[in-house]
Amino acid sequence: MIALIDYRAGNLTSVKKALATIGADVVVPETPSELAAARGVIVPGVGHFGATRALDAPWIGAIRARVDEGRPLLGICLGMQWLFEGSDEAPDVPGLGLLSGRCYRLGTVRLKPDTTDGRDTTDGRDTTDGRDTTDGRDTTDGRDTRAEHDGRAHDNGSVRLQADRGVKIPHVGWNSLSIERAGASILDGIASGSQVYFTHSYVAPVTGDAAAITDHGERFASVVQRGHVAGVQFHPEKSGDAGLRILRNFLQLVA
Repeated sequence: MIALIDYRAGNLTSVKKALATIGADVVVPETPSELAAARGVIVPGVGHFGATRALDAPWIGAIRARVDEGRPLLGICLGMQWLFEGSDEAPDVPGLGLLSGRCYRLGTVRLKPDTTDGRDTTDGRDTTDGRDTTDGRDTTDGRDTRAEHDGRAHDNGSVRLQADRGVKIPHVGWNSLSIERAGASILDGIASGSQVYFTHSYVAPVTGDAAAITDHGERFASVVQRGHVAGVQFHPEKSGDAGLRILRNFLQLVA
């Protein structure tokens, strides 16, 4: 039995239909205690990261208990982002924290200035003389003329800037998967370049858990897997044969 978590964040019905198509036995638990019998757990979701606030301590405890027992967990779209430590979309809402890193908005960059020598440690640009040596922008007045500050200060001291106005956000439509890590079971039978369907504005960072990446103005993790915990940023229920194959691969983890 697969437990499909309903926290009022979209796409539940379409995911349930896709799972029925591949013969999965699915239940939508009404209380966290009902997860005890689940052989696997899927957390779907679309929309704002703040919606995951509904996954409160009892739900988190029940989901973590299943993971600790070795039962597979799959996050879809917002559900994948929830697997991480949190998201800049709702800084006060923690994620499940099974994967390291924070999610962030597409089309943004992080600058973490080192005041000892004026070098930006995140992208290597030397700003000691106020000039960006990568493209010749004069930043002596402290303003990036291609970027717009979003007005938020973060605990790590970084400043987030609007990076590329040419990138269409939200990212909606078909895009390709580039296989990053061979042997990730969630991607068995999926060829690099396979097209899947996205609709999102926030993304997860590319870390060692990234099994596939996608490019939309920048590279982001589109499939992650660490052991029996996996996530996909796209919607497998809307991604044709490739999406159904990924759902079947999850069922194989459950078997």
